Amino acid sequence: MLTIQIICVGKLKETYLKDAINEYSKRLSRYCKLDILELPDEKIPDKLNNSLANDIKTKENNNIISHLKKDSYIIALDLKGKALSSEDFSLEIDKISMTSSHITFIIGGSLGLNQDLLSLCHQKISFSNMTFPHQLIRVFLLEQIFRAFKITNGEIYHR
Repeated sequence: MLTIQIICVGKLKETYLKDAINEYSKRLSRYCKLDILELPDEKIPDKLNNSLANDIKTKENNNIISHLKKDSYIIALDLKGKALSSEDFSLEIDKISMTSSHITFIIGGSLGLNQDLLSLCHQKISFSNMTFPHQLIRVFLLEQIFRAFKITNGEIYHR
């Protein structure tokens, strides 16, 4: 069975987001093994300069890198990544699963991902040109993974 790991920075605080994550995790259990790894985020001060922002991003990104599995296909969620339709996303997951039994999705913290981490990724995807809270993107990602499995299996799912 395919293992899908989501490495994300920061803990969910809002109950409604936790409920959505739990619901999609339950739905996905029939299609894959799901592993969500929440890593701590660094405190961002009110007065943030570029040097401090880079230091914070580096700490968060190095922590993500330390948790990557060598045999995993790594996909970063990044504003500059490739935009995919739900059907194309489904095809990508299906294609990747032919050669890898483990896919890791990375959702960075508030300051995003740095080039060191992005260079380790096999692919970068974007859900939108808009900026969303990284906690909300978790729900979007799980919904799209669930939709991808439904599409691949020819099952009906709302459009």
